[in-house]
Amino acid sequence: MARRRQLYEGKAKILFEGPEPGTLVQYFKDDATAFNSQKKGTITGKGVLNNRISEYLMMRLMDIGVPTHFIRRLNMREQLIREVEIIPLEVVVRNVAAGSLSTRLGIQEGTRLPRSIIEYYYKNAALNHPLVCEEHITAFGWASTQDLDDIVALTLRINDFLSGLLLGVGITLVDFKVEFGRLYENDEMRIVLADEISPDNCRLWDSKTGEKMDKDRFRRDLGKVEEGYQEVARRLGILPEAGVRDLKGPEMMQ
Repeated sequence: MARRRQLYEGKAKILFEGPEPGTLVQYFKDDATAFNSQKKGTITGKGVLNNRISEYLMMRLMDIGVPTHFIRRLNMREQLIREVEIIPLEVVVRNVAAGSLSTRLGIQEGTRLPRSIIEYYYKNAALNHPLVCEEHITAFGWASTQDLDDIVALTLRINDFLSGLLLGVGITLVDFKVEFGRLYENDEMRIVLADEISPDNCRLWDSKTGEKMDKDRFRRDLGKVEEGYQEVARRLGILPEAGVRDLKGPEMMQ
C-alpha cells in the first residue's frame, strides 16, 4: 500500500499529498457526525457510496461547464483532486423548508419555498459555523464581491441542473451545501466547486413519499441509514461494482 503524507483530516474525509504537484488524494471515511459533532457514529460503507455519488455528480456538472476540483476516481474510497485555496464559506441552497430554516423561521418542514434561497455560513467549527451575510464576507476578506458573483452564478447553475437530474430518478433536492475554492493555473485564478456532493451534504427526499434518503436518517435516528445512501446510488445507477465494502486507507507517513 502506498505511503502518503497526510495533510488534513476532517469529519468525513482525509486529504493526502497527491502524486503530482498541485494534486491531492481525497479519502472518504465512514465516520458520521451531526449537530456540530455533538453526535458521532459510523455508517458502514458510506465512504464508498459518497465517493461514487460525488464522482458521478461532479462529472455531470463538468459536462455542462461547471469547473470543479475533481480529476478522477482512484479506487473505491479515493479520488484525485486539484489542490485549491478553500474559501471559508459553506454555501447552502434551500428549495424546500427543512432543518435549521424551519426551526429559525417557523416554517413547516416540507413547505416549497417561493424561490431558491442561498445562505452563507462561516466555515469555522469552533464557532459552530455561524450564519453570515455578504457584508461580513467582503468586510473580513473571506471573498471579494467578484468572488461572490461567481459563487452565486455557479451555485444557481448547480442547483438547477441537480434538481432536474435528481427529479428524473424520483428524488427531490430539498437543500444542499457546497464549498468553493480558488484554483491558480497559468497565472490566473478562477473559482471552482470543491469538497463533495453526496447524501452527507444534501437533503434528498423521495419525490412521492417524502422518505428521507440522506444523513437526516442518522441525525434523527430514523434507522436504515445505509439503505438510504444505497438507494440514492441505486437510482443514479452507480452502486459500486463489488458492492459496498470496507477498504483500508493508505498508510500514513509520520
